[in-house]
Amino acid sequence: MLEGCVPWPAELAQRYRDAGYWAGRPLDRLIRDGAERHPDRIALIGTDGARWTYAELDAWIARAAAGLAPSIAPRERVLLQLPNIPEFVAVFFALLRIGALPVLALPAHREAEMVPLAELSEAVAYFIADDESFDYRALAKTVTSAVPGVRQVFVANADLPLADPVPLPEPDPSDVALFLLSGGTTGTPKLIPRTHDDYSYNGRASAEVSGFDESTVYLVALPASHNFALCSPGLLGAFAAGGTVVLAADPSPGTVFPLIERDQVTVTGVVPPIALLWMDAAEFADEDLSSLRLLQVGGAKLNAEPAARVRPTLGCALQQVFGMAEGLLNFTRLDDPEDLIVETQGRPLCPDDEVRVLANGELLTRGPYTLRGYYRAEEHNRRSFTEDGFYRSGDLVRQLPSGHLVVEGRLKDQINRGGEKIPAEELENHLLAHPAVHDAAVVGMADEVMGERTCAFLVVNGPVPKLREVKAFLRDRGVAEFKLPDRLEILDAFPLTKLGKVSKADLSRRLAG
Repeated sequence: MLEGCVPWPAELAQRYRDAGYWAGRPLDRLIRDGAERHPDRIALIGTDGARWTYAELDAWIARAAAGLAPSIAPRERVLLQLPNIPEFVAVFFALLRIGALPVLALPAHREAEMVPLAELSEAVAYFIADDESFDYRALAKTVTSAVPGVRQVFVANADLPLADPVPLPEPDPSDVALFLLSGGTTGTPKLIPRTHDDYSYNGRASAEVSGFDESTVYLVALPASHNFALCSPGLLGAFAAGGTVVLAADPSPGTVFPLIERDQVTVTGVVPPIALLWMDAAEFADEDLSSLRLLQVGGAKLNAEPAARVRPTLGCALQQVFGMAEGLLNFTRLDDPEDLIVETQGRPLCPDDEVRVLANGELLTRGPYTLRGYYRAEEHNRRSFTEDGFYRSGDLVRQLPSGHLVVEGRLKDQINRGGEKIPAEELENHLLAHPAVHDAAVVGMADEVMGERTCAFLVVNGPVPKLREVKAFLRDRGVAEFKLPDRLEILDAFPLTKLGKVSKADLSRRLAG
């Protein structure tokens, strides 16, 4: 195991191998296996409609790996900050093939994130793209000036080095394959090491529980470097099933609806704000969306009110996905009763996912694809893991007898109003039932008397309601008086974190300002 990473205990590692979760195959085999089994099947479709069969994609990756091998050594870390372009797939797999370790940054990251990531990972190279929306070349100059160890910058869609394929040694499947970024909303994200064994299982098992097969056409609507779009089941799950991956430049209805029609997309995954946007836009869309059979929603909790609207509005099934880049994934099953699909966030993916729910509702977990420690973060790991290796997720949940989890919020996403605890997501779900409310976010306001009071931020799609009207509506729904918002703020859109979640930290700063 790479120095700075925490391995699984030997007895657990053997248990996971014996159970078949860890198959002992490098992650790169996903494409090579596809090229051997069905070389002429379409593997990848770009935003412009360009297509690659599995054989063509494998050949491109082999040439890119040969071109990069002389300058990047096995186990060296490489920053990968690319939008949803075909080169993301080629470079990602080429780095895996030479045994280098991609550090998956998001396109929205800037100097404040990239410099610390380069320092922490000790990256030796940095992949960017020429993009009309932002000057990544200028960002790369800033990063390389601040971190001289980043000795090379590659513009993937302009100067990706290619060479005749050469034999390359396979990496150890039990070793680290890549680094994901934690989904923290403040500070620099921590690095999450994922091994070939655990991440391969992550993708295969997610694809199986989501019904992926050779007919699957998966649309990458979120950033491909996001764990949800990458491997939950994401594009890696689609490749594992022998399906087709379609890349979208962004998740807006104007971008994705034509792609769904053009490429007969069958499944995609989005975060709740995007799901709400799609449902609003579908009523007026000219495109034929009938090929879409499954919408996966994750990254944050999709409340019950909008969840119930997915099938009648978009004409496809809903699958709720609750998980974390650190590991544990929960899915509603395709054959679950409708109430479980709408009202829960699924149950654990793997039979050997161990889940503990503490008295305060906090979720702890360990298992064959959940990390044992962040990279080079000994002090933080002491706080984030129990002595017996359970990861403290910080999520507050209820577990039903069926094993399904209902996400109640985060440890800090609870308002203490004069000793009365108000789960923010519970109140948000009630607010979302109001006919004029498109989206809702509830945060606490500091108060000298009560400790905290409640502010409801709303994005509306109709006449702007008054606070008294909202309170009356909530009372009619049987909401306790102490849970009613003390203040109402109307916004055109919510600020988002770089992972596409509502930034409650920014909303709180608005109140403080």
